[in-house]
Amino acid sequence: MALTAPAARPANPRFSSGPCAKIPGFSLDMLSDAPLGRSHRATIGKAKLKEAIDLTRDILGVPAEYRIGIVPASDTGAVEMALWSLLGARPVELLAWESFGEGWVTDVVKQLKLDATVKKAPYGEIVDLASVDFDKDVVFTWNGTTSGVRVPNGDAIPASRAGLTICDATSAAFAMDLPWDKLDVATFSWQKVLGGEGGHGMLILSPRAVERLESYTPAWPLPKIFRMTKGGKLIEGIFAGETINTPSMLCVEDYLVALKWAQGIGGLPGLIARSQANAAAIADYIAGKDWIANLAVDPATASTTSVCLKFTDPRIRDGAAFAKAVARRLEKEGVALDAGAYRDAPPGLRIWCGSTVETADVAALMPWIEYAFEAEIEAQARAA
Repeated sequence: MALTAPAARPANPRFSSGPCAKIPGFSLDMLSDAPLGRSHRATIGKAKLKEAIDLTRDILGVPAEYRIGIVPASDTGAVEMALWSLLGARPVELLAWESFGEGWVTDVVKQLKLDATVKKAPYGEIVDLASVDFDKDVVFTWNGTTSGVRVPNGDAIPASRAGLTICDATSAAFAMDLPWDKLDVATFSWQKVLGGEGGHGMLILSPRAVERLESYTPAWPLPKIFRMTKGGKLIEGIFAGETINTPSMLCVEDYLVALKWAQGIGGLPGLIARSQANAAAIADYIAGKDWIANLAVDPATASTTSVCLKFTDPRIRDGAAFAKAVARRLEKEGVALDAGAYRDAPPGLRIWCGSTVETADVAALMPWIEYAFEAEIEAQARAA
């Protein structure tokens, strides 16, 4: 049977889960105000960094008493700063349901060598949050970027907890409503929901986290780029734009442009609505189809940013090879770039649905996924 390619094509085929699509209408001309060739410690550099922190606070609704810092090495650097600086003061519980959560387990258990409780769930599921002991320090991802599942809300986290909650929120911030009163540490990177450039992380600390920093000294040495205190007191400059290392002022300008775009579309509610509409376009298309499904088992925990899909047709003989072939075909057709599942995840596709992606592009992509699927089924039959 001859297959007919869909007529409509996504105007922007960039569906990568990081770095993600730039804001709609982006051009390099938007970055012309970047103070290139100037020190980040000059007045203009510090002002730009402080503006990035202030806009972040305003859009995300971060409480005034929380500190926000720009730190090195993307979200990974921000998480590592928190783990190495804060853990060890009390028992630890680690929650993992995807590869990045697994990475934090490895760092805490094998590098910091802490005797932690580890709770894991397979891809597509999350752990039973009601069973978590929040009197321990708890480390978890809010949204599993590689598994397409997320924490549905903060209801399971008690306000009266004795431990700290350390949350990797990198594919959730700016797309999901984070309950700041339930989070003591939150981290993310610019290259996710707002489509910024890589290399810069954000670290948000509650007063309880600051108290821990000022009252506890880890048993291990801290690298310079992890140090947030001096003489037992928080280095406040880190949270006012005086970065530990040298940031790219071009990337800072790009982040500012994205933040101002976010303000212009209604702030956090507007960002969340765009992401939800994108995820809904996928959910609506695959509903009732017997050859494809969301990797997330429970719709209540299905991600609205990193939507992971699995092929369920029994005719597929080699799931990994088949999924890679579909992703290659989508890229060759120029309709979806970087849409394959993460290397450690089950075979399938991962479609980024953050707020910089246009819903019309997601809707246009879905028939192409079906076309590529049917084409690979035919190719498999011919090769048999």
